[in-house]
Amino acid sequence: MSLSTSSNFDNPDAAFRTIVEAHRGLSEAESAALNARLVLILANHIGDRALLAEAIVLARQAGEKEAPHPA
Repeated sequence: MSLSTSSNFDNPDAAFRTIVEAHRGLSEAESAALNARLVLILANHIGDRALLAEAIVLARQAGEKEAPHPA
């Protein structure tokens, strides 16, 4: 099995809104804790350590592209 990076949702915008709504009214710490629990639940659902490692690499690379570079 390989990591799918294209959307598997029939309505990606609605899926995104669902995630955003889950964070409504939470503090920054509560939001971070929700994200951590969600990641662990979904990682367990996937159940494939190699896919998890691949997803981590992609997420870190995406974060590096978004991070401001020191002047």
